[in-house]
Amino acid sequence: MADEPNPLGEYVRARRELVTPERAGIPVFGVRRVPGLRREEVAMLAGISADYYLRLEQGRDRNPSVQVLESIARVLLLDDDATAHLLRLGADSPRRHRSRTLPRPRKEAVPGGITQLVASLPFPALVEGRYFDVLVANTLATALSPRFAAGANRLRSLFLDPAEQALYPYWESAAGGMVAGFRESVGTDTDDPRFIELVGELSLASPLFSRLWARHDVQACEAAPKHIAHPQVGGLQLNRERLSIDGTPGQTLVIYHPDPGTDAAEKLAILASATQPQTQPRTQKPADAGSGSRR
Repeated sequence: MADEPNPLGEYVRARRELVTPERAGIPVFGVRRVPGLRREEVAMLAGISADYYLRLEQGRDRNPSVQVLESIARVLLLDDDATAHLLRLGADSPRRHRSRTLPRPRKEAVPGGITQLVASLPFPALVEGRYFDVLVANTLATALSPRFAAGANRLRSLFLDPAEQALYPYWESAAGGMVAGFRESVGTDTDDPRFIELVGELSLASPLFSRLWARHDVQACEAAPKHIAHPQVGGLQLNRERLSIDGTPGQTLVIYHPDPGTDAAEKLAILASATQPQTQPRTQKPADAGSGSRR
């Protein structure tokens, strides 16, 4: 048991350390050794025994009831997305991980119709996989950011590429939201080699990613306004839509579009015109000088 993964324990411990006694309504007297709540304080507020809560954190008890998890979520001030993640962790068993015998496909295939749709859209559009790999993108998306191209990874670009960071005026805030969305996208499926490789690489290469990952924040990736500081056309205020693709678990169609009649719409039109292939002017064939003499 000690060597088995314990995602539930890791999650509640990380979230417990982020809740101050003041936020939980606990009076503070003297100096505290921990910045967040103590285990026994969480247990008391959740209405369970301190020993039982300790077993949950240590992974010695892996079958908590939904009621217990919801009580812990309330104490840890988890929102709906984070609570849903906690319930998924509680329902997932290490035995289920060991029982998987079929290898998972390493390459995500985008349906042909979606590929055609992305190419035909008049706005920047791309398809993301469950690990935020860019699977398909149109030319306007790559004009918006060269890292919006098939084969790139959104997380790796944002944390390791200074040019990508420069697109976002508050890129560290954007990074926090992307990490929380990544954890929600992966859920309990953390034994996939692709996931392990990506998190390991970013944890070593980016101290910011390592800190954000340790927080265990969870947030669903939803539609939201995005400000992009484009190096050619300047600031762009765009709406980002995220649409799930039927029949492809984890794949998402992402579209960036401006409000009609805005400065962003004009700038996006300039980018779009720059992506159009230049056609050569047609030259008129000279008239046959001898055609009249053959009459």
